[in-house]
Amino acid sequence: MLPGQLSQGRVETELKRRTAKGKLKIEHRIISGVRSILECLLEQNSEIRSVIPGVIRKVRDAKGSVRTRVTVPTTNGWKAIAFSKGQSQELFISTTLDQGDLKAAIGKVLEETTATRR
Repeated sequence: MLPGQLSQGRVETELKRRTAKGKLKIEHRIISGVRSILECLLEQNSEIRSVIPGVIRKVRDAKGSVRTRVTVPTTNGWKAIAFSKGQSQELFISTTLDQGDLKAAIGKVLEETTATRR
């Protein structure tokens, strides 16, 4: 094997850690109900380069359906927090969208997801 090449096993592992056309990184687990929302968000918005789920924490105010809040800008996009079933999870979203457009895109996906579950 030449320097810089990946072994077949390593390539397969790298592919398993990403989904939604390689834009959703699955390094750790994702809280209940959030993965399908992120996959829909990525399908509908080509301006979003990737989503990397982060730390999961237990919280008291995360009851009911999935909610998200876009919080602070990062070097290449936005940090958001998803809330579901007593937990919150950081989401690092690499995108060219501004905060308002990203909130609107997430809101649209949440609305569609909620409507299909009824």
